[in-house]
Amino acid sequence: MNSKFNRRKFLLYGSAAMGSSMLIKACAPSTPTPTASATSAPATTAPTTAAATTAPSGGSIKVGILHSLSGTMAISEKSVVDAENLAIEEINKAGGVLGKQIVAVQEDGASDWPTFAEKATKLIDQDKVVTVFGCWTSASRKAVLPVFESKKHQLWYPVQYEGQECSLNVFYTGAAPNQQIEPSVEWLLKNKGKEFFLVGSDYVFPRTANTIIKAQLEALGGKVVGEDYLPLGSTEVTPIITKIKQALPNGGVIYNTMNGDTNVAFFKQLQGAGLTPDKYPSMSVSIAEEEIKAIGKEFLKGHYAAWNYFQTVDSPASKKFVEAFKAKYGADRVVNDPMECAYVMVYLWKQAVEKAKTTDIEAVRAAAYGQTFDAPGGKYTLNSNHHLTKFVRIGEVADDGLFKIVFETKEAVVPVPWNQFVADTKGYACDWSDKAKGGKYKKA
Repeated sequence: MNSKFNRRKFLLYGSAAMGSSMLIKACAPSTPTPTASATSAPATTAPTTAAATTAPSGGSIKVGILHSLSGTMAISEKSVVDAENLAIEEINKAGGVLGKQIVAVQEDGASDWPTFAEKATKLIDQDKVVTVFGCWTSASRKAVLPVFESKKHQLWYPVQYEGQECSLNVFYTGAAPNQQIEPSVEWLLKNKGKEFFLVGSDYVFPRTANTIIKAQLEALGGKVVGEDYLPLGSTEVTPIITKIKQALPNGGVIYNTMNGDTNVAFFKQLQGAGLTPDKYPSMSVSIAEEEIKAIGKEFLKGHYAAWNYFQTVDSPASKKFVEAFKAKYGADRVVNDPMECAYVMVYLWKQAVEKAKTTDIEAVRAAAYGQTFDAPGGKYTLNSNHHLTKFVRIGEVADDGLFKIVFETKEAVVPVPWNQFVADTKGYACDWSDKAKGGKYKKA
């Protein structure tokens, strides 16, 4: 784990995100390189800062890319950077935005939340980027949120999260809980059992997600028999596995909200302890195709994940995305939901800029509402609550390390940022197109 990672800092950012009675769930600089010129080596092998180069003759627009390229979260975030760079390259090849080429200034958050805040400030104040694509964990998003809000800037966030937030300065292109967590719990209750053991990383997303899950299970007749957390990056998973065996001696559901490389140790030892998916099926919300490659498909076969997009989605847009990604980064690479969200959000930003005919943040924000995109996962619409409509899918890990889709909604699900199972937020909604409503208002 990165030496900068400090659990005290980590928990500080998690606790700073508390609501009234619950938790809420993101290099030395140099001159940027136009992404369009990066056609050979994948971004995961590039240095964390961009090299100096001459701006395109037609002018350029600078955007920020802020993810963990080192530390415990690099296992997931490097590929998201690759997807963002692919979208930027495609847009540049097609003529850019407003006749200008996009230049990406790339920074490494290093799996350290204060570093994310520092790099966000640098991108806005020094590099003068017009928008930022970034973060994975909610701890990193919570760390940068005050920066974007105080500077009236804009972050595009590409990962499913715990909801309970609706900032004017963030577009959330991953799933809200009602588009991932809630339908997966309902599916498990109907198909796998009513007793749940909750495991997660010790920060804001897993704790808030599990607050939602517990409220949902209570409402629907399920039961939580255990709940435990590990610090991000920890591989000391044996105590948790022991607790699972004690709480579920005859088998039951494991709901997994762990992030990063902790999952490698967890699934290897889970199998070693004989907790196989026939009796102990797990549902993960942060393990996708890229993580399967890192963990080993032999340890995950038969387990489940809930997302809005899998590489195995059979659509022309999905096939085009997969082919383009493999052509750029290698035939052995895979794509996943956060990568799709990252790819899509760059295009949504482009469309909003073109509609606004400017990169002015307020104008782009207003122009973004109602934007649609034929994404690999289906046709998405960006709502005025700053979230996307999404198709919900559940996949089972198959022999080839990809997901066999076992459930999907027939229609895109409208996002609900404020959770309707949790008493504190039941009845609340968000609508930034109406200043009288804003980020949180009580529905009639």
